[in-house]
Amino acid sequence: MLLAQISDLHIKQPGALAYRRVDTGAALARCVAALNALNPRPDAVIMTGDLVDQGDPEQYEHLKTLLAPLQMPYYLLVGNHDDRAALRAAFPGREELRTGGEFVHYAVDLGPLRVIALDSMVPGQSPGNLCDARLAWLAGQLDNAQGKPVVIALHHPPFECGIGHMDDLRLDPLATQKLAALIARYPNVERVICGHVHRPMFARFGGTIASAVASPAHQVALDLRADAPSAFRMEPAAYALHRYEPASGLVTHHAYVDAADGPYPFYEPEGELID
Repeated sequence: MLLAQISDLHIKQPGALAYRRVDTGAALARCVAALNALNPRPDAVIMTGDLVDQGDPEQYEHLKTLLAPLQMPYYLLVGNHDDRAALRAAFPGREELRTGGEFVHYAVDLGPLRVIALDSMVPGQSPGNLCDARLAWLAGQLDNAQGKPVVIALHHPPFECGIGHMDDLRLDPLATQKLAALIARYPNVERVICGHVHRPMFARFGGTIASAVASPAHQVALDLRADAPSAFRMEPAAYALHRYEPASGLVTHHAYVDAADGPYPFYEPEGELID
């Protein structure tokens, strides 16, 4: 089972730039082409929020157009830049976006994995939260998994990363504690995956691992000073590939959208190591 993860697409209206600099639409188009070209091709793609930049209906229509060439199933989560009603209106055929009542949360079986999509969005705010209702729903979904390997996906990271301005916008600390205590009861949770921070990150969490992924567009500047300014860099566009095998569990690869030189051989045709 191969699950691709992209996050923080920040799609704007056609032709508009994010932060007057980033062509997020072109970046997503390149990412879709790269995913389609993979061999083996991912079984599915999960997109962990901030699908668009301002939750605007026109932005969701542009997102839908950009995703149309994707040659594998995909699943959408909301982030703090999203709007639940506009997302649902743009994707009327996606029943999983409507099963959670107020929230955009759902569970789906992808091969041997059960993927549980959590809604950590708080309308009008950048930080995230998980209210008791959402945590109770998650507990029920984990009970229903009956020991199947589980990946939990949400937008806001449930850990501090050291980038101060992003830590100010992370998942609510009390909700983080409750989430960790809940997940610790289920050893079949292989991973908690998230976005929001525009960088690859890994942390121990709730008896498992929580990981974040870089963006196919712009990346948050890696600056661990306490007073670091809020800033981004045009570092290489990237995504994650989560490979699950029953014998080895979940292994995550960090991959780049744009091709690099190579591949070059390590060995001569006769079998000798190239010196």
